[in-house]
Amino acid sequence: MTARLNLTTLDRLPAAVARPAVDPREVRVGGVHLGVGAFHRAHQAVYTEDAMAAAGETTWGIHAVTQRSPRVAEQLAPQDGLYGVLTKGLDGGGAPTASMRVIGALREVSFPGEQTGAVLDRLAAPTTHVVTLTVTEKGYRRAGGRLDLADDDVRADLAALSAELRTGRAEDAAARSAIGMLARGLARRALHDAGPMTVVICDNIVHNGAMLEGLVAELLTAAEAPRAEEVAGWVRTHVAFPSTMVDRIVPATTAEHRAEAQAITGVEDHGLVVAEPFTQWVIEDRFAGPRPAWERAGATLTDDVAPFEDAKLRILNGSHSYLAYRGAVLGHRTIAEAVGDPRLLADVTAFIDDDVIPTLAAPPGLDLAAYRDSVLERFANPATGHTTIQVAMDGSQKLPVRLLGTATDRLAGGAVPHQVARAVASWMVFVDRTADGDLVLDDPLAGRLQAAVGGTAGSGLADRLLDVGEIFPADLADDDAFRAAVREQVADLQAERVGSARRP
Repeated sequence: MTARLNLTTLDRLPAAVARPAVDPREVRVGGVHLGVGAFHRAHQAVYTEDAMAAAGETTWGIHAVTQRSPRVAEQLAPQDGLYGVLTKGLDGGGAPTASMRVIGALREVSFPGEQTGAVLDRLAAPTTHVVTLTVTEKGYRRAGGRLDLADDDVRADLAALSAELRTGRAEDAAARSAIGMLARGLARRALHDAGPMTVVICDNIVHNGAMLEGLVAELLTAAEAPRAEEVAGWVRTHVAFPSTMVDRIVPATTAEHRAEAQAITGVEDHGLVVAEPFTQWVIEDRFAGPRPAWERAGATLTDDVAPFEDAKLRILNGSHSYLAYRGAVLGHRTIAEAVGDPRLLADVTAFIDDDVIPTLAAPPGLDLAAYRDSVLERFANPATGHTTIQVAMDGSQKLPVRLLGTATDRLAGGAVPHQVARAVASWMVFVDRTADGDLVLDDPLAGRLQAAVGGTAGSGLADRLLDVGEIFPADLADDDAFRAAVREQVADLQAERVGSARRP
């Protein structure tokens, strides 16, 4: 029987496996993370460990909190919180590479269904200074841009929060949402005046710090208790919510990945995560108290995250979607295959150079042309595993933020965005192909879109989809130059020779 990764087997790992940068036996908890999925383990936990090593500190160990399932806690508890990161990339000649390192920054793991009290105590402890979150966009329980107070889980957390504020006694009912857990922990911290705290959201939402701060304030002020406003005021004064931008592709861990890691390490690792070599973390330099020296681990601290967000949304996410739609129609199963097609590579490069980069203000330290090259190189890595159909989903929600803002800015600058029009046309042809049953359309507006394209072709397809107001704002859809450009590109792509492999 193969031994499992833990503190006992750590010292027996082969020399090729990188050990934790700081001895986990010496690390004390100084932060809490809500939503301990694969991305956190491959991203913020790595930065935090490297920051401790760079600064010679051992006080930033992480108390990691799962969401609805105890699975990650059950994987990591027998491993003393240790897990491996299997980094898979390509060398200069395009050959696959793989390396392993073990991370020891996670020192405690809790499941809210059973251990909410322990998490709240950690959030309220004077030795805890930082909270990070990765709970996905839907985990923030918003409706119309505000906290959904009608959500059953939010209502349950609000009742527990109100009870604790009314009585002053610890209320350890299981937290049902990340917002509820955070607000309850901050309220308990306020009641004990336990010192300032910084809450760092790491989900890909524009202006995410301000968004999270607003949601927490809504829940605190909704509490039915005399001290609710006092607690909300304490949070406004003592808690910072910096905005961030995060980036690293973290594919789902497969049985093949586990076997590969075991062959390298000689031990079983039930908490293994897989990642690409590239990693980026941009953090607004606005903190309320002590924090890890993340900048010494490679993070960028800045007064303004927005230019970094814009570059990522328009260059990385925009070209990702472009490759997905066009690649799927041309029969490419993965993004790596799509970017390896010379036609698509030329088109997506022209899209970035001709239309996207002219709309961006390069943030300090970021060369946009070099960033373009790194993005396209990352897409060529087959280990990321992204399929064209996977990336193509939810296009009606992605187009406005990934493509249409670029089109609007180019038109405002007096230029017709022909390359954006080609990207939009690629989406239109993709939708048209799904109506024929050749491809799958996974989109909240699927029925509306397929009804719009039924029986159309050429310019008719472009016009009917441009008239879908839920996607295209009127000022863009009514711009004669943009509409003409999209019509032209749709006609060109409809006539394009389709490869023999029609179904990804």
